[in-house]
Amino acid sequence: MSESTGFYRIRKLPPYVFAVINEMKANARAAQQDVIDLGMGNPDGATPRPVVNKMIEAARNPRNHRYSQSKGIPHLRQEIVKRYKARYNVDLDPQSEAIVTIGAKDALAHLLFAVVGPDDAVVSPNPAYPIHQYGVIMAEGHACMLPMPSAAEFLNHLEDLYEKSARKPKLILISFPHNPTTTCVDLDFMKEVVGLARHHGSMVVHDFAYADICFDGYRAPSILEVEGAKDVCVEIYSLSKSFNMAGWRVGFCVGNAKMIGALARIKSYLDYGVFQPIQIASIIALRECDAETGKICATYQKRRDTLVSGLKRAGWPVEPPRGSMFVWAPLPERYRGLGSLEFSKLLMEKALVAVSPGIGFGPLGEGHVRFALVENDHRIRQACKSIKQFLKS
Repeated sequence: MSESTGFYRIRKLPPYVFAVINEMKANARAAQQDVIDLGMGNPDGATPRPVVNKMIEAARNPRNHRYSQSKGIPHLRQEIVKRYKARYNVDLDPQSEAIVTIGAKDALAHLLFAVVGPDDAVVSPNPAYPIHQYGVIMAEGHACMLPMPSAAEFLNHLEDLYEKSARKPKLILISFPHNPTTTCVDLDFMKEVVGLARHHGSMVVHDFAYADICFDGYRAPSILEVEGAKDVCVEIYSLSKSFNMAGWRVGFCVGNAKMIGALARIKSYLDYGVFQPIQIASIIALRECDAETGKICATYQKRRDTLVSGLKRAGWPVEPPRGSMFVWAPLPERYRGLGSLEFSKLLMEKALVAVSPGIGFGPLGEGHVRFALVENDHRIRQACKSIKQFLKS
């Protein structure tokens, strides 16, 4: 047993399922084996050149080496507000309804600390990105995970919960396009969620990490497009996927002023904000790099098509997603009894392809694996050939 498990909050966190695959991957690479890594959703593309150039220029100025502002520099907050007006026709006040965060995880984890109290019920779909469940648990809340075989069924479960449960949700935590299931929703879905929250006095957090990664003409709605959403909602937007800036750690939380204020208060105790040259460069991303986002999206769509057609040829048909940078695949029929972790280990061992086991996203992720579209077309084709040989054997 690890010594760290003696600590109160650490005891609440299960062992990291993905660590098993990561260790196998490291061992295979140490043995000079060529692993194709479709596990972690870690963008492999370069950050747009104008953003990099601006960061270098700003980093040379000693004035930018000092502490920045915890809630983000005003010009960057103004830029995210302009983006919401241009893309979604949503009016936001950069002073009270927008804050810069150290990526989406910072926004989510610290917002939960700010607004969730002991045993407050926080509802989110299962399976889920791990911080959606364990951020709640670390904040002393009660993580209420509802099944999401489809968006409509999740909504039905949510309505049932409001009708029948003695413990009404304090907060609804959703994310569409969804990680890991790639489920996409329309504006009517968002209207239903906002309507339920307003009627029952709940708050809503929408993690919009894949806002711009949409395919086949689909456009992901912002929850703030719903009339009255700002009364109960905030949305978390990130530069990580839209601009290939995952390692830069820049995100935003926008919407309800009371919730933004609570997050700002917590963050004022915890950090001095993102390194200022990165914030200055992020202004350039939002202001000048929309065309780059289009190219990034097209790259993911091409990789999606390569993977889906390659898996089909291998005898493993999967649904092509309309959004996100993932493919969520039910286990091939003959391997379903194995479970997702054992199947992922087998795929790693026999095909040298790393994927994320569905069980790592919660109990209802069992029976699936998640492919991340983070290798180029050639490598994805190579992975599909290896998978085909493995499935034949």
